[in-house]
Amino acid sequence: MEKGVPEHLTAKNGRKLLRFLEGRGEALSPLLIVMHNYPDPDAIATAFTLQYIAEKLCNIKSRIVYKGSIGRVENRAMVSQLRIPIHKIHASDISKYNHVALIDTQPAFENNPYPRDRPVTMVIDQHPYVTKPTAELVIVDTECGATSVILAQALLLSGLEIPKRIATALAYGILSDTLNLYRAKRADIIETYLAILQLCDMRALIKIQHPPKSRKFFTTLSKGLGVAKAVRGLIVSHLGKVEHPDLVSEIADFLLTYKGMERSLCTGRFKGKLHVSLRSNRPTDDTPEILRNIFNDRKEAGGHGMVAGGAFDVSEDEKDEPRWQEAENTLVQRLRKRLRIPVKCESYSPFRTAEPSAGSAVSKDSPAPC
Repeated sequence: MEKGVPEHLTAKNGRKLLRFLEGRGEALSPLLIVMHNYPDPDAIATAFTLQYIAEKLCNIKSRIVYKGSIGRVENRAMVSQLRIPIHKIHASDISKYNHVALIDTQPAFENNPYPRDRPVTMVIDQHPYVTKPTAELVIVDTECGATSVILAQALLLSGLEIPKRIATALAYGILSDTLNLYRAKRADIIETYLAILQLCDMRALIKIQHPPKSRKFFTTLSKGLGVAKAVRGLIVSHLGKVEHPDLVSEIADFLLTYKGMERSLCTGRFKGKLHVSLRSNRPTDDTPEILRNIFNDRKEAGGHGMVAGGAFDVSEDEKDEPRWQEAENTLVQRLRKRLRIPVKCESYSPFRTAEPSAGSAVSKDSPAPC
């Protein structure tokens, strides 16, 4: 760094992490690295890189764990293509490890399996506090775009050799969480990404970004389109029972691309919980805060920028339709109120067609008067 030139925040956080690891050294071994439930590429890349730095720099052995499943096909392709060693958490892991790092999540959040009453050693995240984390090392940068940026910078500063697998994971983690750098608000984020990109396996990155989609994705998409309702730039789809929660976010992403839509809300039922994804294409929206405002428990929702998600308990009985529908309808009512959509505005079904008349189907692709 040139004399007199201020060090950017990403580098400061990277150095902070390296100093902590070098200061504690092998005393942190073995380390349990805990990602949030149903981990996304950013969490996976961050955990993978932390494991690499800890082992190569300080001989710290570690295990990466998560709860739930990895359902989204891109995420499974990432883990498979890059041979990332992640494991489902077991109850014995909690007692076996004295040192724990929470990655892309925080102790107060409801989206991770770590007990709230147990101390953690490290918290590395990009999401706003619900309550300020207590740990030996806390790095929370809400403007970094992706938690992977913090670990990428630490790796670049460490002087370690950077394997293609690690670089590719970081590049994809940054791309996916910044919406292809759209959410990259600082120059240092772009600089970090470009430095890592040069070291990537580009063929593997393309395979991860464009994997074959399963039949289940298309059948779920078909259902999502069939039940979708739109009103005043908001499109909503209740998928009912889903094979895995990642389908909810995938359909929400897809629905937002419909012309004229500014926000999409998608829900899915999975193992007694209603999983919810909210998306926006309005840069001024604080989408996580909007979602928290329509949840009963704010801790059950989160996200960043124009992307938000969460889940809450509804019923272990899949056939308790009244309770499920009440939960879904309540969310929509609260969201409409939060967005100030008048009650008089009726929603419409943009992707359904009317009964054929004179040999042709008429699309109802136009909003009801409001």
